[in-house]
Amino acid sequence: MSVIVGIPACVKLVNGLPRHDTPARYAAALVGGAEVLVVMLPPLGEGQVAVLDRLDGLLVPGSPSNVHPSLYGGGDSRTPDLHDPDRDATSLPLIRAALARGMPLLAICRGIQELNVALGGTLHQTVHELPGRLDHRGGPGTMAERYRPKHPVALSGALARLLGGREIMVNSLHGQAIDRPAPGLAIEAEAPDGTIEAVRVAGARGFALGVQWHPEWGYAENPASLALFRAFGDACRRYNETQREAA
Repeated sequence: MSVIVGIPACVKLVNGLPRHDTPARYAAALVGGAEVLVVMLPPLGEGQVAVLDRLDGLLVPGSPSNVHPSLYGGGDSRTPDLHDPDRDATSLPLIRAALARGMPLLAICRGIQELNVALGGTLHQTVHELPGRLDHRGGPGTMAERYRPKHPVALSGALARLLGGREIMVNSLHGQAIDRPAPGLAIEAEAPDGTIEAVRVAGARGFALGVQWHPEWGYAENPASLALFRAFGDACRRYNETQREAA
């Protein structure tokens, strides 16, 4: 039986009309690295939770938009032109429901921020404005220049075991970052400036990780990224088998 992973999409305006969109590289990494099939989930709100009945995993991707601060008591928005309320209203319920089912979950960039907010944590809206912090935004240049490895992260816990080391180099393209981790989230990676770079849902019944960097970019040439996607794919296959046995 086919193993299928869903990717919540964003709302983008194209020629003044809303479209549902997510970068193709996430699906490419799932197909090539995790060896699963992929469907895009339109951001239509909490009703999309019912789609999880047909899925074996959830990948929550990055996006240029930011989680709205009203969802975590963050005060006025410092990036009022960079929000996607339809995505917020869809991804957060999907995350909670997937975890409740024991469904494998991989959250990337905006996704790790949504994971934290969905479980009761808070965010820094503009981490680069905090004293002593690095500028974690991608900066100018070509896509290859923006997505190049930018800084090391110190790994710990299950993620260190999964990736087979205590440190890796990662890219960095985010303005938001985790402030207060949600209850039940274990920190699994940190940048040199203390920015939280990866978390694990400690009480999850299955694979449930979030990373702040973009492992989908150039995944096939990066052993750590390939290991991450392979582990996620394996978890989705185990979930699929468990669901078939229970049926």
